[in-house]
Amino acid sequence: MSTTEMQPVAPALSIRGLTAGYDAHAVLREIDLQIAIGEWCVVFGPNGSGKSTLLYAAAGLLLPRSGRIELSGVPLEDAARAKRTLGYGCAPERLPGLLTGRQCLQVYAAAKGLREIDPGVLELAEALALSAHLERYVDTYSLGMRQKLATLLALIGAPRLIVLDEAFNGLDPASAALLKRHLRRLTDERRAAVLLATHALEIAERYADRVALLLEGRIRRVWDRAELAAQRAAGTPLEELLAAAAAAP
Repeated sequence: MSTTEMQPVAPALSIRGLTAGYDAHAVLREIDLQIAIGEWCVVFGPNGSGKSTLLYAAAGLLLPRSGRIELSGVPLEDAARAKRTLGYGCAPERLPGLLTGRQCLQVYAAAKGLREIDPGVLELAEALALSAHLERYVDTYSLGMRQKLATLLALIGAPRLIVLDEAFNGLDPASAALLKRHLRRLTDERRAAVLLATHALEIAERYADRVALLLEGRIRRVWDRAELAAQRAAGTPLEELLAAAAAAP
């Protein structure tokens, strides 16, 4: 085995001791979380628990008050290098309404240093029945169409870490299933890791390799791949595990 082959692969995301918030209010406190390439991590928590804030921090949109965040081994302070490995799906309402869908894809591709939109992203747009609408302005899109576009933008440039917030809200069942299978394929082939905040238990039960429970700005519990496999084999509903962890002192 060569020296290169023996070197460990850095996690797609490493968060250690993260405290972050807005103005004087600390939303997240002492967060530790690691996600390896090939893992799909689902973050659960009630409204106001800090899920979106955690995603903002992981994507470099919110500066931490303390702690350290690395993307594929690169500190987030080195934003230009770190964000080359990142794909972030913004909230649908934050998409630029005065651009067409294709223009949005082109802008993101250019920001990643690409001369053109990834062919695979365009193929996925076709599979999602969005191709026919790419010349329309985004402010004419339905919620589902915006969700599709936001996820496609997150996939440009073959990111090592894909960060999504309730990405399946507003999608028709066929499109949601197609996107879930696509993300699962990316993780199974160890081409990416996925960090998804959601309230949908079904996604964690069927697709997750790691589940984190976030309560009042702190990660109360993380279940890894082996623990989730045991839970599935035992037939224990994930809802019961989450409820028990939330109720624990």
